[in-house]
Amino acid sequence: MNRSEVSDGMAAACAPRPYTLIAELTYRCALHCPYCSNPVDHATHTAELDTAQWLSVFSGAEELGVVQLHLTGGEPLARRDLEALVAGAHGFGLYANLITSGVPLARERLVSLKAAGLDAVQLSLQGIDADSCNRIAGYDCFDAKLVAARWVRELGLPLTLNVVLHRDNIDQVGEAVALAERLGAHRLELANTQYLGWGLANRGALLPTREQLDRGRTIAHAARVRLEGRIDVLFVMPDYYSDHPRACMAGWGRRFIDVSPDGFVLPCQSARSIRGLTFARVGDGSLRDAWEHSPGMRAFRGDEWMLEPCRSCAKKSVDFGGCRCQAYLLTGDAAASDPACSLSPHHATVVRARLASGGSTPRRFLYRGAR
Repeated sequence: MNRSEVSDGMAAACAPRPYTLIAELTYRCALHCPYCSNPVDHATHTAELDTAQWLSVFSGAEELGVVQLHLTGGEPLARRDLEALVAGAHGFGLYANLITSGVPLARERLVSLKAAGLDAVQLSLQGIDADSCNRIAGYDCFDAKLVAARWVRELGLPLTLNVVLHRDNIDQVGEAVALAERLGAHRLELANTQYLGWGLANRGALLPTREQLDRGRTIAHAARVRLEGRIDVLFVMPDYYSDHPRACMAGWGRRFIDVSPDGFVLPCQSARSIRGLTFARVGDGSLRDAWEHSPGMRAFRGDEWMLEPCRSCAKKSVDFGGCRCQAYLLTGDAAASDPACSLSPHHATVVRARLASGGSTPRRFLYRGAR
């Protein structure tokens, strides 16, 4: 055995075990949300894995020890083979969660998806009333979403409402809680926009003020206490208002595998925005090989790659230096400390964005292009 084989064997032994697969089935979507997590140039990525290729990914995920599968996009309902994919995932023992806008969805199709083995549904809401929702979505969809939520509950599937918070709707946190109660949701995710991809392009129009965040967080905390045991209420702060970054995706290449519509095996949905990284592709080898040996997947595991102040920080094994994609997009260096951290030499870029978030006048969005 040569030195390279020994090194690769050690890397494989040290590779963390993934527990969640994010399957980006397509970039197609009827909505045009200005904070979409899809790449800004998503329209140039037209290839999609076929049914057999996705089933091979699911099989490889099960062999790696993955237990949870998020079927997402774009809009996964755009896939005509979604029922076959759900059935395949069920056969591999994966807990299949459909992450959807609810557009387009017919009750008969939801019945078919449940029969195929669908375990849960996460429904996105862009606002708590028709005006705010439809403005963000760039599409008249609010009423259809409410109908979809009721179907989910009528069929006995667990329902998560995901409300992406931004300047236009963060003052509706109380209304979001009330809506979750009326719809019988099991979980309410009040997740502030993360400023990557389309979110970064629209940051000036989306970033709320500190005062808005404080009010929203107070209301969400009270709701979490009041509804404990009935609805799990989660309020996710935007990185831009935290003194220390979060462990993005539980750390690069540690617990999550993301597979893009065209088959790239990634640590997160935004990783392909970092130029210079090489990622394996479905069909080039096994999913295990991609997870353990892909240069891109290994690039920011551990702490050998870290620069100061991350390298000597006591929190480096907690937050793993923050978000690598955010570091790259704001500094041009994916190994830099996340500028969301107050210790980062680039923290001023985040502070300037906070200061520019004042004012209540709606600003124009750069909407996600159609596919």
